[in-house]
Amino acid sequence: MKIFVVDDSELVVERVRALLSDIEGLEFIGQATNANDAVEAILKQKPDVVILDIRLIGKNGMNVLERIKKEHSPPIVIMLTNYPYPQYRKKCRELGAEYFFDKVTEIESFVKVLRILAQDPSQGELPL
Repeated sequence: MKIFVVDDSELVVERVRALLSDIEGLEFIGQATNANDAVEAILKQKPDVVILDIRLIGKNGMNVLERIKKEHSPPIVIMLTNYPYPQYRKKCRELGAEYFFDKVTEIESFVKVLRILAQDPSQGELPL
């Protein structure tokens, strides 16, 4: 399963990679720190899963989410953010994000979902 990470913090990207490094079947195919580069790379590389932050350089992650979900066969999108406010969670769901996790309090659930998806990407949205 091909993974693309979008976050403006290199430390967060490295932490995500470390957390997921022992999950068999995951392949990191790229990363981006800003919205424009993210959309361009995602459309070109066609990952199975995009891990996406809300706060980015330039446009925000919700702009990226909205754009990539317009594609035929869009990737599964996992929002991973320090902005877990209900209004953001609701808006991301409306725009098509399958998952929404707080970077601080929901990291275990985030890893659990990726373990399950790595075994069977067709799972779509899993109940937690």
